[in-house]
Amino acid sequence: MKISDFQTKDVINIVDGKKLGVVSDLELDLKQGRIDAIIVPTQGKFFGMFGSSTDVIIPWKNIVKIGADVVLVKLDESRSFRAVEEGDTAYEYNKQYR
Repeated sequence: MKISDFQTKDVINIVDGKKLGVVSDLELDLKQGRIDAIIVPTQGKFFGMFGSSTDVIIPWKNIVKIGADVVLVKLDESRSFRAVEEGDTAYEYNKQYR
């Protein structure tokens, strides 16, 4: 599977059935040669111009199934996002996976 194939798939949370967005990028572990997480931008902008946009980093272990059109993930409803770095717009879900 190519990265470009991932970027056309919708990401759906199986816990609440909500569409989280589409995969924008992957987080790779080059030393071990594996994918650590997928990155999904949140929808915070109005016509792509106004508002803020953040990224949600979903650990690979939270991916339930990769289908032809969607990626199913399991994220608890009580999500606790936190900034990866001070002033950064990327947020990570459950940092404990590392």
